[in-house]
Amino acid sequence: MFSWFLLLLAGCAEVIGVGIMKKFVETKRNIFLLCLAISFSFSFGFLSLAMQNISMGVAYAIWTGIGAAGSVIIGIMFFNERKSFMKLFFVFLIIASSIGLKLMG
Repeated sequence: MFSWFLLLLAGCAEVIGVGIMKKFVETKRNIFLLCLAISFSFSFGFLSLAMQNISMGVAYAIWTGIGAAGSVIIGIMFFNERKSFMKLFFVFLIIASSIGLKLMG
């Protein structure tokens, strides 16, 4: 169970990193580049720890799913990106697929 928590932390750090990346692109401030490196380091670190007990394919799929879905949601909430029913529907499918992988793994 702890490995799944680490995988969730890895995905959250990935989403934070993508948000920081967007801020860096907008501002070109080096502090965001440092925060980006730290966030992705945590993400990869937690992912590698999670993969000690979760199969690589499942862990990677869920990690990327959290990153993809979370990034879309962060973009809509904080960066005024366009939202639509279809976009939210496909985010739902990513989340549902990640839950399905967890239940099957």
